[in-house]
Amino acid sequence: HASALPASALTTEDFKRMLPRTDMRSDADANAHPRAHAFLDNGPAIPFDAAPIAKNPLAPDAIAIGAKSCIACHALENLHASHSLHVQAFRAGAAGTGAAAACESCHGPGSAHARDPTKPGLVIAFTRDAKTPIDTQAGVCLACHKGGARQDWIGSVHQQHQLGCTDCHNPMAKLSAEGVLADNSINQVCATCHQDIRDKFNRRSHMPLSEGQISCVDCHNPHGTLTADLIKTDTVNETCYACHAEKRGPFLFEHAPVRENCLACHDPHGSNQQALLVLPVPMLCQQCHTMTGHPNDLLTRAGLATGPAPDERLIGRACLTCHTNIHGSNNPSGSRFHK
Repeated sequence: HASALPASALTTEDFKRMLPRTDMRSDADANAHPRAHAFLDNGPAIPFDAAPIAKNPLAPDAIAIGAKSCIACHALENLHASHSLHVQAFRAGAAGTGAAAACESCHGPGSAHARDPTKPGLVIAFTRDAKTPIDTQAGVCLACHKGGARQDWIGSVHQQHQLGCTDCHNPMAKLSAEGVLADNSINQVCATCHQDIRDKFNRRSHMPLSEGQISCVDCHNPHGTLTADLIKTDTVNETCYACHAEKRGPFLFEHAPVRENCLACHDPHGSNQQALLVLPVPMLCQQCHTMTGHPNDLLTRAGLATGPAPDERLIGRACLTCHTNIHGSNNPSGSRFHK
């Protein structure tokens, strides 16, 4: 009964052109024709010829009734759904597949719900107050949106904290520059939960997030990674080097904290210190380097440390006045990282 929905003006080939493919591959076996999939790091990943009718574990005996039956009650929802990217994608690839069911492709067979429409759980619902388990909701989305950036969703921090796909995405939205998001931008979606991180971007030194020059997903993959902080690379440093390549090295003289973790000195989200530092420079350096025996200590008459007078050459100076190549150096001055 897919004819109850307005026909899409887009074809399968239109959708393939709309979604730039960074990793195209064909899956085939001896009894099936190859199937083309489109995978993007941060965009849709849709197997265009496979949109199966979702299975609802809370109504295992329900059968499909078709979109026309759904629209008889859900006319308002249909106004939004008919123009959404999802329904257009289903119709573009509907020939010979279960995608013709449209509504039931995501919400599952509707016969049980039609018999008892007020009983929750008889169709798959994508809201926080629904009886549908979050993992069931996510499973419906992952039936099409699999691979690529979503391959580590199972077991990810967001999945473990029972976030559903619709906490961040609006499946009824039209295609836009920002994608199918639940808010106006990626950063606003993330800030819904991560308000403490959002506040850091208001500090004196901050990454240009509010200026629109970067977004959260430049460093993080919200769909899951092998790291606890959902960073897109294996280590924090590799993420930072994506922009700060000049700090990568290799250097003849390495600075150990820099090599171990950029976060030892920097807060990437924002700081009240210069250059995103976690502490003012003297105090930050003194977390590892003691004052004793340094030229800014008291000097003896012989010019040695621990004497009765400070060295006037050091008055009003900071660590970085002399140690400028603090991330690492190839200078003959060696591990002191001098100019």
